[in-house]
Amino acid sequence: MPVPRMSSTPLPGIGVRYDLTTRERRRLSVVAHRDGSRTVNVYRSDDPDACAQSVRLSGAESASLIDALMPAHHSPTILHTTDLGLVAERVELSAHSHWNGRPLGDTRMRTATGVSIVAVLRRAGAIPAPAPDFRLAGGDTLIVIGTREGVEAAAVILGRE
Repeated sequence: MPVPRMSSTPLPGIGVRYDLTTRERRRLSVVAHRDGSRTVNVYRSDDPDACAQSVRLSGAESASLIDALMPAHHSPTILHTTDLGLVAERVELSAHSHWNGRPLGDTRMRTATGVSIVAVLRRAGAIPAPAPDFRLAGGDTLIVIGTREGVEAAAVILGRE
């Protein structure tokens, strides 16, 4: 059985689109909106560029669908941020960012937004729990966790050029 192909595409100001081509060569996509909602799209089999059906789901509806697809995914040792009213998102730092080359602590992220930057993804790998003196670089992807409002404020601050 061939391995399903999955790709992701950042959609600035919107979220991230995830595309899946199934073993039957059917194309699906999920747009993970920044507000926590999801749009699930199914494309026509005779024209993989033509959307046959599109369904917008709230965050709660998305969670219910995940439970239906993966009922065994719950573990008492896994922290589900949505259960706590928190969200975790990736925020990419542009090459032209005001923060490029500056220490993480200069962003004053936690003080300004209540958001924590829990990791930085860089070409060389992941840097978990970066210290305040960690120097940011254009192209870094910051993993942030906090309230929806805090994460949106963090994205604005990090998007400063």
